[in-house]
Amino acid sequence: MSKTPCCGSDVRHKLKSDSENSEGKMKFGIFRKVKSASNKLKNSLKSKIRRRNDVGAYGFEDNREAEEEKAVEAFREALVSDNLLPEKFDDYHTMLRFLKARKFDIEKAKIMWANMLQWRKDFGTDTIVEDFSFSELNEVQRYYPHGYHGTDKEGRPVYIERLGLIDVEKLLQITNLERFVKYQVQEFEKTLSLRFPACSIAVNKHVNTSTTILDVQGLGVMSLTGPVLEFIKVVQKIDNDYYPETLCRMFVVNTGPGFRLIWNIVKPLLDPVTAAKIHVLGTDYQHRLLEAIDASELPEFFGGSCNCASHGGCLQADGKGPWKDQSVLKMMQNGALSDNDES
Repeated sequence: MSKTPCCGSDVRHKLKSDSENSEGKMKFGIFRKVKSASNKLKNSLKSKIRRRNDVGAYGFEDNREAEEEKAVEAFREALVSDNLLPEKFDDYHTMLRFLKARKFDIEKAKIMWANMLQWRKDFGTDTIVEDFSFSELNEVQRYYPHGYHGTDKEGRPVYIERLGLIDVEKLLQITNLERFVKYQVQEFEKTLSLRFPACSIAVNKHVNTSTTILDVQGLGVMSLTGPVLEFIKVVQKIDNDYYPETLCRMFVVNTGPGFRLIWNIVKPLLDPVTAAKIHVLGTDYQHRLLEAIDASELPEFFGGSCNCASHGGCLQADGKGPWKDQSVLKMMQNGALSDNDES
């Protein structure tokens, strides 16, 4: 078929054909549009960076502290002078996260930033959402249940990982470390470009951190084999170095007598700032989770009331959250169009 239609009937035929795409392609197309909208909305901040209590990129109030705003402006100038600020990263909150990760030391934050840009180029991060397909995800979920599920009471996305149910032997038959790390990076990217913006719209304020629940029931020393430790080490390095300050808090639940030994192994792999956000709980943890997360947003297996029956379970298909709400996705797209009109 010719790439350029030669007559009106060909145009109508192409439009009809496009409208009959599979549901999977439609969903992928929607995500690409939302990702594009997210990037455009973030980029719009560059013209607003000097305005305190600015209206954020998604139309809600974006309150900023004067000292932080001053630091971000200085950091931005340093990045521009060294040609280290691509348009898609010219975002107030992204720069603020890197500054916080280096305790507002601009030179150290600039090194961290430059390393991030180089890693993204080497890893192919900018196109990983479109280019990489983790087709084995459904099988992986059987032996390593994990995923995003709903939001906490402040509107942050909740990430759940049932590490105690991991079956390393079965996992290594399904996938490998390289592919699983790529999948994790892809999820990091989706969180930045889709989940955080959608959550921000839902609660009408800026959201750029998440709450994590790590369930270690059944996890023993023998579970932390070489591949598991290697995976934790690699993913934590990527998280700490290239996606800093995106964790608000982590609840580690169902910890038993042997967890202290495991924690002593894992803790050195974590950034100290991240480690301070971790709350290690025992088996009587439900009330602590319900203080942070509404019962309707918390899975039944953690003492909540949600079972996501229509999605086949609470950790299947990323099935619950503002990022799945079509009205929120539409607002994101419309916001990008409006921003383009004003620029």
